[in-house]
Amino acid sequence: MYLNTKLEEFDGSISVAFIGCGKFISMFLSQYNHLKKIRIDTIVDLKIEQAKKNCLNSGLSKESINKINFVNSIDEVLDRDIEIFIEATGNPIIGTVHASKIIKKKKHVILVNVEADVTCGKYLSDLAKENNVICSMAYGDQPSLILEQIEWARLNGFFVVCAGKGTKYHPTFEYSTPDTVWGHYGLSKERAEVESGMNPKMFNSFLCGDKSAIEMCAVSNAANLKCPSNGLTFPPVGVYDIAKNLIPKSEGGLIEYEGQVEVISSIDLDKKDIQNDLRWGVYIVIKAQNQYVKNCFKDYGMVTDSSGNYSAIWRPYHYIGLELAQSIYSIALDNKATGFTKKYNADVATYAKKDLKIGEKLDGEGGFCSRGKLITSKKSKEEKILPLGLTDGAEVIKKIKKDEVIKISDVKLNLPKEVIKAREYQYNLI
Repeated sequence: MYLNTKLEEFDGSISVAFIGCGKFISMFLSQYNHLKKIRIDTIVDLKIEQAKKNCLNSGLSKESINKINFVNSIDEVLDRDIEIFIEATGNPIIGTVHASKIIKKKKHVILVNVEADVTCGKYLSDLAKENNVICSMAYGDQPSLILEQIEWARLNGFFVVCAGKGTKYHPTFEYSTPDTVWGHYGLSKERAEVESGMNPKMFNSFLCGDKSAIEMCAVSNAANLKCPSNGLTFPPVGVYDIAKNLIPKSEGGLIEYEGQVEVISSIDLDKKDIQNDLRWGVYIVIKAQNQYVKNCFKDYGMVTDSSGNYSAIWRPYHYIGLELAQSIYSIALDNKATGFTKKYNADVATYAKKDLKIGEKLDGEGGFCSRGKLITSKKSKEEKILPLGLTDGAEVIKKIKKDEVIKISDVKLNLPKEVIKAREYQYNLI
């Protein structure tokens, strides 16, 4: 907190490097001219000319762009005078390799790549501690914003009953593909991909439930919250009903456990918009631990359930890359992460989105072949389930029917040593 005050007294500069220069980083770049004491040293991207174009389109001058070191491999810049690396490739396998290399060079890393965080995050966080550096979640992404609310609640003595986010979800969306995604957003392919540079796979992952499973996995692991026993349920709930519904079933609510994650939908089963939805926001539900606190909830007009025991707070929007600077300043000025993985509670399981034939290659989150479902890490290990983060490029070696869970033994994997080590490390924690 109060980082801007600290920044006013800070007389140094903060050198950063971006790995991947897509939509999230472009949003950060659009704020860059208004940020103080952050200096972009390097941008790593396989498509350098496109990265430069993204910089220009985001408002950087040609003079500023010319001062940036553009390369296509992280190995070329690990020894440069860079304080913080921001990993934003979105690829969990590559991201884990990048983060491991950065941490071992005793540099800080911010994982915009939440996919890497939920696949290998506990290993990376512990590796960062071992090397006395920080491996942080990215402020602006919903998991970090949820954790901020949880930190506030627990710090002030509240019990966190439920935490999560909103999204636009319908069961039929689970089978959406990059070819069908834009119709659900009301956009044409040209408007989305050409004019705005939106990645159809990534935006499909928001729609089909993959991103929700990934982000709630991140929150479960960072805040030590439980997962629903059969995955996220996506109840359609408006903000003024969160405190009434996101409480245990035994208290008249919808959730299984006190202290779990859940995602709420902005549309109902008829695909109609609900009132006061939280499609772009995050929330937590807290519980009054005594009668006096319960009275305070009422006295000060807080939204509660009918018993008055439960209240909710929410933030209606997240600003994605526009507020990433919060993580950079938090690390540089306070030496603190804006959220990090503390436990290995949860994984994202892989289910077949269609009938899969021998020899087919899986294509990761938001793709054509598979979808993700939030499960416990214990179930993941015991049943040898393939994590969604390891699916990109995995070759199917047995026939798999639509909606079947995909096991590790069902595919041929060719994983880098860093990922193998990370997964073994995490399994051994159970």
